[in-house]
Amino acid sequence: MPLNSISSIDGRYNRSASVLSPIFSERGLMSYRIMVEGEYLIALSKLPIKLRKLSGKEEKIIRNLCNLKEEDAEIISDIEIKGHGNIKATDHDVKAIEYFMKMKLSKTSLKDVLEWIHFALTSEDINNLAYGLMLRDGTEVLLENLDRVLKEINRLAKVYSSLPMLARTHGQPASPSTFGKEFKVFASRLKRQIENLQKQNILCKLNGATGNYNAHTVSFPKINWLKFTETFISKLNKLKLKTLRLETNLFTTQIEPRDSYIEIFDNLRRINTILIDFNQDMWRYISDEWIIQKPVKDTVGSSTMPHKINPIKFENSEGNLGMAN
Repeated sequence: MPLNSISSIDGRYNRSASVLSPIFSERGLMSYRIMVEGEYLIALSKLPIKLRKLSGKEEKIIRNLCNLKEEDAEIISDIEIKGHGNIKATDHDVKAIEYFMKMKLSKTSLKDVLEWIHFALTSEDINNLAYGLMLRDGTEVLLENLDRVLKEINRLAKVYSSLPMLARTHGQPASPSTFGKEFKVFASRLKRQIENLQKQNILCKLNGATGNYNAHTVSFPKINWLKFTETFISKLNKLKLKTLRLETNLFTTQIEPRDSYIEIFDNLRRINTILIDFNQDMWRYISDEWIIQKPVKDTVGSSTMPHKINPIKFENSEGNLGMAN
């Protein structure tokens, strides 16, 4: 329940952040992990190895597994923490995913391919791809909202392009400007950073326990596993066409180093900082009465002074953007 949440993201701001819940929640992570494991099994079945070919119906069964119901997510959690049915507690989150998939698929025609689900992989192979997909899809939500903000600022810049105003430098009255031009400054800054964000790729790996395809190569030395990885990650992009794309990192240790995450987060930090600047300017415009806030019926603008309206939306935005940074 939102009122029992520890974090304000799931509490006070749930109405705004709930769109991200299917992506970044524990249940969301489970779904993305199953998606990666399932697509990997399907991809393996198309190679000239001992795994048989899968029918279209069987591929659909595998792909439907990632559409997790609440009770499915609870089963996965039980498998990890306390066990479920004949499955003993794994104390391992990715292994719980594998056992859940085996349990579900054992009731289908796929019962003879269960041991291929996690063939030659380490947990990080699944995790880094799942995290990459989550980051991609979550950033897409942010981009959609940033586009709305940018369009509105551009609209205001156009509407008020000829409205003269006294500019300030060092906080002091200075040469004149127009209200619209000052908005255009922020539109220009945001546009540049949004375009940079849209160009970002997320590096991912699928190369085994130490990054050297050891188990893959020992088992099937004639397969070009590097090419397989690049093809596999490319197909993950095609499942859902998004602005950001996954990109293969062929040279890693067991862990994909997440350098591309840092690039994306730093890009978001710059966007947040521009919006903090925008909030501060809007606060000053309200203070100087360039902008007048409209009272909303039955709402309270101040706890003790009903004649005033505090600029809490801009203050709240500034504070949360600072916290995000």
